[in-house]
Amino acid sequence: MSARFVARWRDLRPADSVVYRDLGQRPPAPVDAAWVHAAFTPPTARSPWMQQRLAESDMLVDELLQADVIVAGVPMYNFGPPATFKAYVDNIVRVGRTFGFDRSRAGEPYWPLLAELGKTLVLVTSRGDYGYAAGERLAPQDHLGPWVRTAFGYIGIGDVHEVAVEYDEFGGERLQQSLERASADIDALAERLAQQHPRRAA
Repeated sequence: MSARFVARWRDLRPADSVVYRDLGQRPPAPVDAAWVHAAFTPPTARSPWMQQRLAESDMLVDELLQADVIVAGVPMYNFGPPATFKAYVDNIVRVGRTFGFDRSRAGEPYWPLLAELGKTLVLVTSRGDYGYAAGERLAPQDHLGPWVRTAFGYIGIGDVHEVAVEYDEFGGERLQQSLERASADIDALAERLAQQHPRRAA
């Protein structure tokens, strides 16, 4: 489904560049104590090992900063995101790069650094069960969509659009109908966003 969105976008805006990242095949290294130590050390005071530990994170953040539209295909694993996507988010939520922090700041010590950049996130999810939408039977057990919105909103990406496929574990006609609905929603969303997003100068 995420590939469908990108294909439709390419049809509408063939001059746009697309960066593809497969987190399942090449997952980012999980955040650990050394990473946190390095990230919270001022850049001018970082030793070579700290710079090396943050190199992958820097690459992912740079990639994010260059993107106007982020398309994330994220299946639901046990009510939440896969560990590989969690590792990705942990690497891009970076103090001094995607969010600010100042403990002496009055009121809220944290603030998003990407809020004025006009970025959009398209979240395409798949679920084995069904009924996770607001007000439905499993809505309180959806720890994927709300978590993604919280994490990306924290760094300033609040324009989030979600399309979900359900009934993966059931198959049959209900899955087919869900796929058809999601396909139509994705096509319509790609067309709408392609019109809304400004084109960059060549």
